[in-house]
Amino acid sequence: MRFSLSASRILLYSNNMDIDDPTVSKNLGELAAAFAATDDPALIEAFLRSLLTPSETADVAARWALVKALDHHVPQREIAKKLGLSLCKITRGSRELKKTDSPFRKMLELSSQD
Repeated sequence: MRFSLSASRILLYSNNMDIDDPTVSKNLGELAAAFAATDDPALIEAFLRSLLTPSETADVAARWALVKALDHHVPQREIAKKLGLSLCKITRGSRELKKTDSPFRKMLELSSQD
């Protein structure tokens, strides 16, 4: 089921939005723009805790801890043991960190400026 509210330009889909749905990119872009528009980390954290379930919040936090551990050259098996993440997720994170112009690398650099 799809609803279009033209006044606010919001497209809502029932629980079948998948990664190939163009509204995924649109919504992520809007969310990224909202994050970029604020310099208030507490607001972003409160927003994320409101948006995500406790389990999703913990998963996002573990993924960020994974990226930081990889950046500090912690062995993948140690990361898996400490964070309870699969080696598949860790390998994916490692590949993302090694990419040219890696968003992971850029975010690590931004986070270290604090």
